[in-house]
Amino acid sequence: MELNEYQKLCLTTAKKEMKHQEALCNWGLGVAGEAGDIASCIKKFVFHKNSAIKDGIRENIGDMMWYTAMICNTFGWNFQEVLEENIKKLEGRYPQGFTEKDAQRKGTMIKWSGAGEVKKVGKAK
Repeated sequence: MELNEYQKLCLTTAKKEMKHQEALCNWGLGVAGEAGDIASCIKKFVFHKNSAIKDGIRENIGDMMWYTAMICNTFGWNFQEVLEENIKKLEGRYPQGFTEKDAQRKGTMIKWSGAGEVKKVGKAK
């Protein structure tokens, strides 16, 4: 299945008749909740040696992607384009792949203003 098809299919299973802000809160909190479920499953897999829980990791990843697609739908964004933009950003930041040296860099947080402007805070080392 293509991402754009998945994004459209998510709409068919979503709650209808929500205000924009309610929908955004619902989907955003859903991402956070599913991410927490993934973290819990990983903890149980690693520290409790529960190998059966990896199916829970897989299921919760799917749920998190559903909520993420719904955030894109709420803003009218193309999910495929969002992911392509992310890869382009990361390829520019880590053209040789991530290294331990990259983990030591400071001041590379990106700050978004309310006007849609993007600026880097500090300097990368």
